[in-house]
Amino acid sequence: MMKLFLFFLLLVLAVSVAHGEDGAYIGVNIGTAMSSVPAATQITTLLRSQNIRHVRLYDADPAMLAALANTGIRVIVSVPNEQLLAIGNSNATAANWVARNVAAHYPSVNITAIAVGSEVLSTLPNAAPLLMPAVRYLQNALVAAALDRYIKISTPHSSSIILDSFPPSQAFFNRSLDPVLVPLLKFLQSTGSPLMLNVYPYYDYMRSNGVIPLDYALFRPLPPNKEAVDANTLLHYTNVFDAVVDAAYFAMAYLNVTNVPVMVSETGWPHKGDPSNEPDATSDNADTYNSNLIRHVMNSTGTPKHPGVAVPTYIYELYDEDTRPGSTSEKYWGLFDMNGIPAYTLHLTGSGVLLANDTTNQTYCVARDGADEKMLQAALDWACGPGKVDCSALTQGQPCYEPDNVEAHATYAFNAYYHGMGMGSGTCYFSGVAVITTTDPSRGSCVYAGSGGKNGTSLLNGTSLAPSSNSTAGDSGSHRAVGDVSSFARTVAAALLLGALLL
Repeated sequence: MMKLFLFFLLLVLAVSVAHGEDGAYIGVNIGTAMSSVPAATQITTLLRSQNIRHVRLYDADPAMLAALANTGIRVIVSVPNEQLLAIGNSNATAANWVARNVAAHYPSVNITAIAVGSEVLSTLPNAAPLLMPAVRYLQNALVAAALDRYIKISTPHSSSIILDSFPPSQAFFNRSLDPVLVPLLKFLQSTGSPLMLNVYPYYDYMRSNGVIPLDYALFRPLPPNKEAVDANTLLHYTNVFDAVVDAAYFAMAYLNVTNVPVMVSETGWPHKGDPSNEPDATSDNADTYNSNLIRHVMNSTGTPKHPGVAVPTYIYELYDEDTRPGSTSEKYWGLFDMNGIPAYTLHLTGSGVLLANDTTNQTYCVARDGADEKMLQAALDWACGPGKVDCSALTQGQPCYEPDNVEAHATYAFNAYYHGMGMGSGTCYFSGVAVITTTDPSRGSCVYAGSGGKNGTSLLNGTSLAPSSNSTAGDSGSHRAVGDVSSFARTVAAALLLGALLL
């Protein structure tokens, strides 16, 4: 069993400004449908030890928000679907919700957005008429609290609201949703808010009956003659993710909306399923999908329609949720189990920044670049004292004495402690002045614990990770939408054929 739980670290580069984010970043969704939910303080300890800098909550739990205070982690809070009725019917209720769940915590909690409901248009169509009133009432409350400059409002959609999603250039939203979607898009446009979209290539692949190649769903490299080609634009699509994101852009353009960015609020791949009917829900495929996704997003690749335009993305999800109903795989989308043990190892070397340990033992704990020297010294003193690290190699004349500065000495001590504790979750934190890297810090005769002579990519200060689910935490009635996969599969098949013919 333990071979499955290889230690892994999540981290992605996030370029941010004081009250928001610009550029590419990866975040993670935090669901709580677990038989034993970790304490909020345990969750934030895991987030900080893994350098996860962006999270989406499925509610606005006060204990979780209190634990996130003063961490700098950027937070999307959510209005659960079951609260839409009250908020969509009352400006006062919306104002009270914002006062209690946003204003009371901001700015110590770096709340950046409110997600109103989850896939309301596809899973709760009867509640659709309440969506825009709820959005407007919440926006009114933000304006009254002078928070509208810093906190955006949107609502996550299932990609199934996009019809004929391949080729992307022919995509359009379900026209029956126009009474809600048109004013919503105008609202997003006027407030500079993103269209939140849940994108699940796993389901597109599973329901395509073999039409969509697994490699195409997993971001694996494809030869040019295997790429899907949009016959109208001649844009080449090498993965399902980009095709769905561009379908959203084209669908918005069909409604004359061209300047609303897309944020992928949920995406991921299950690492376990029923072998009889979910054979591709494996840790290898989960590793491949999420590792390639992170590389793709963090390299600011963009999409064929908008190359170089960042697509902020949240991975579904931080923890496995063992009480989720449905198929076996529904319980196994997490990067960690309930105890904070990695479900599998992400392989991210070469991605520029790291979100996971890319070997079973080639990770190191080093002093964070730019960390306060006094805090480093205090952490070094603790490691060499109460932490029981043998720091004799740092004394004058010993191999690790040079360079004689607190950052180098702290790195040695932090790493020795980290490996001495079995690289366990939270053992490379040291009040925030330490970070995990895959770059071996050994130099000359100073060989660090765990050294294997291999260098990798370091986890950088200020980076963040991201994962996702289409369901509100604890909302057993929610499910991930699979969309009109048969139509998508047919058109992808035609596009793949066109790609072969063009070469």
